Amino acid sequence: MGTDIGKEEFDEPDYARFAERLEDCLTVLGRLLDRPGFGAGPATVGAELELFLIDSAARTLPHNQAIRAAVADPRVTVELNRFNLELNATPALLAGRPFATLGGELNLLVDQVTHAARDYGGRVAVIGILPTLSLTDLGPGAMTDLPRYRVLAGGLRRLRQDPFRIRIAGADPLELASNDVGLEAANTSFQVHLRVDPADFTRTYNAVQLATAPVLAVSGNSPTFLGHRLWEETRIAVFKQSVDDRHSHGPRRRPSRTTLGTGWVRGGALELFTESIRLHQPVLPVLGDPVPMAEGAGGQAPPLDELRLHQGSVWRWNRAIYDPAGGGHLRIEMRSLPAGPTMIDMLANAAFLVGLSLWLAGQDQQWTYALPFERADHGFYRAAQQGLSARLSWPAGHKDQMRTLPAARLVRELVPAAREGLLQAGVAAAEADGLLDVISARAASGQTGAAWQRATLAAAERHHDRQHALAIMLDLYLRCADTGLPVHTWPVASPAR
Repeated sequence: MGTDIGKEEFDEPDYARFAERLEDCLTVLGRLLDRPGFGAGPATVGAELELFLIDSAARTLPHNQAIRAAVADPRVTVELNRFNLELNATPALLAGRPFATLGGELNLLVDQVTHAARDYGGRVAVIGILPTLSLTDLGPGAMTDLPRYRVLAGGLRRLRQDPFRIRIAGADPLELASNDVGLEAANTSFQVHLRVDPADFTRTYNAVQLATAPVLAVSGNSPTFLGHRLWEETRIAVFKQSVDDRHSHGPRRRPSRTTLGTGWVRGGALELFTESIRLHQPVLPVLGDPVPMAEGAGGQAPPLDELRLHQGSVWRWNRAIYDPAGGGHLRIEMRSLPAGPTMIDMLANAAFLVGLSLWLAGQDQQWTYALPFERADHGFYRAAQQGLSARLSWPAGHKDQMRTLPAARLVRELVPAAREGLLQAGVAAAEADGLLDVISARAASGQTGAAWQRATLAAAERHHDRQHALAIMLDLYLRCADTGLPVHTWPVASPAR
């Protein structure tokens, strides 16, 4: 959930002092961003991959801490529930072959986790939502036994004051309530980080916001949850509702902690950090060392622990990140993409999103602002719900002009723009072409991970009940994923067993 900054011990919450520290952090960050040259440097791209640990029966395997210890690699970290792990790839220079570099490192880490899991009779599943999950997998007893997660859960419950409610439309509509945040652990994602110079942050962030809907439409891989057929990317609805700290009754005058945003950004990264603090109360009020009001010796950037911790508990789909490493810099974390189906699919999704965002950022600002933010927000959720069949609004290339067209067509039209964005950033042409060809083929065939799961489940249900069919579908999914081939090439089997 992006809340770990390395501290394992938690004192009694001091919300007032934490709020004061947040204001100090904002002041310091504002000074840093005003300093000429702060955060300037070559663009890099990084990634985090969340995954499920499952047993031989394709049910959850609650041994993430033991398996992490066996791997003994700091790039492997635990997540909210005991059956989740996260793999953190080292940022790579965007110029060259960054996606191949990220993929190679992540494949190595997946192999290490897979090897360690075998000692517990387990294996790895890289998929947006595990089809075989049950409600018992998502209760408070499944939470990873670390103080930060207990404090986080308690903080969200304190603000919510009534059960977390999930309501999702679909072929089999779902409605349920839970007193715990464990439902969030149903989701695993592939999060992409792009380092951005502060001077370029506003236009790049807005470009990412605009680009997210068509990329999400072609990337869906989470069509079921708790046995219900729901959205193409059901993760979007589950995550937003499972950590929503607003009261379920009465007017909601502020946005959810999980949202695309409140409008196009005008004031740079500081605007986003300030908005997070003004709109959302702390849920992890952990005090670090006093906030230094100036740089440390040798130009060392201040850690701003409280700001980073608070920002880590406000889960915007595209999130501003301050990192003190390397003298301090800014990143945009793109959080909407699902885990899976294969590494080539995830890297293709990332390349499409990064390339399209960079191309849009290089256009006149009117290209972005031609689309009212409300349309972009609406398109994001339609893409999650309907995938390639969603109708998305898109700027027509002229001021204040828009057009609306099917996502599958829009994606195919935008691939050349994404290629241009990647090439202008120095990405090798062969890498850009290979990955974007995957996107084009997926859009042309209509076979996303979600579409494949739906079709395979329907085939299995001709011979089996829903739960058995889900297990069969997952087994076939894992076999196909092991080939490493992109999902648009997978056959849809007709299992009769």
